Amino acid sequence: MPRNKDELPAVRVYTVCDESRYLIVRNVPALGCGDELLKLFGSYGEIEECKPMDEEDCEPFTDVYWIKFVQVSNARFAKRKLDEFVFYGNRLQVSYAPYFESLSDTKEKLEGRRKEVLARLNPGRTKGPTSHNQGVVSESFVSPAPLPSNCIPHQMISKQREHAESEQSSHMNDPPLPMVSSNQEYFSSPSMNETVQLVRDKLDKIQSSPHLDAQPALKKPRVDNRRRI
Repeated sequence: MPRNKDELPAVRVYTVCDESRYLIVRNVPALGCGDELLKLFGSYGEIEECKPMDEEDCEPFTDVYWIKFVQVSNARFAKRKLDEFVFYGNRLQVSYAPYFESLSDTKEKLEGRRKEVLARLNPGRTKGPTSHNQGVVSESFVSPAPLPSNCIPHQMISKQREHAESEQSSHMNDPPLPMVSSNQEYFSSPSMNETVQLVRDKLDKIQSSPHLDAQPALKKPRVDNRRRI
């Protein structure tokens, strides 16, 4: 709020007693738009009752409406969103009306606030106790932590060794792969076999060439003849 340097800042604190599921909406255009106003506030929660307040003092060409929400949380949300909201050219003025509450309304409001505070302080307790079957199912999906090498049972190690030895012996007992002769014809077409034979002859000629055994000549070291400054 704009103030002088010597003045203290104006602070307004809302408590649970100031909040209410009853709202007073002022500065509503006097255009008979009660249904539109009800629809606007109803988008933030269930409304139990909504009616104009004809005897309330207000500015010219404006109306005042009284709205009763079912839940206090819905009224709180609607007030925070719709206060100073532009409605048919006018800025709505939404305020709480706790003086319309009955004794049961106040007790219900305080009890709900107490549950909200406890739920925020202890979020784990709000879920409630789980059944035995649910605990078993949840435990089945949790993967156990890996054990260190010195904590692995000897029976598990012996079984792993037996499994590895059995796989190795099975690979050793497998018959060796047959060696295919280089002169064997793989294709039914004579032209394909001739092509294969031609490629083999060229490969044999390249392998028998003496140039393959010779070592490549080393490059001469390059002398730097640049003049140093």
